[in-house]
Amino acid sequence: MTTTHADATTVRSTTAVAGARESARTFLEGLRRPPVAPDAADTVVLVVSELVTNALRHGGGTCTLDLTAHPDTIEVAVHDASPQPPHVRTPDLHGSSGGFGWVMVNRLARATAVTSRTCGGKTVSAVLTR
Repeated sequence: MTTTHADATTVRSTTAVAGARESARTFLEGLRRPPVAPDAADTVVLVVSELVTNALRHGGGTCTLDLTAHPDTIEVAVHDASPQPPHVRTPDLHGSSGGFGWVMVNRLARATAVTSRTCGGKTVSAVLTR
């Protein structure tokens, strides 16, 4: 099994999440065998956006994005400094405070996991169909 990694460290800024999405697109475009289907690529980018946004908002202001390509899947892993796992919130249907993200990620992914890091913080990962 061959895996390819793309790492990007992101600091909270007005362009941080856009940069993470661009890193994901570049990573996916570089995969040739097998290539990633356009719908699957859009899903990966959406999950990257959500996990990075949550890490920056709730995880201490910095995070590291790690993308791994497996033969049939793409793993998105976001590492941050907070030990607090993501949790389901009641969606804000009339405001701008969100609440849809973790549910969405869990519905889009084959599997999700939250693991504590020995150096502190956590890793939130999602495995998506390639």
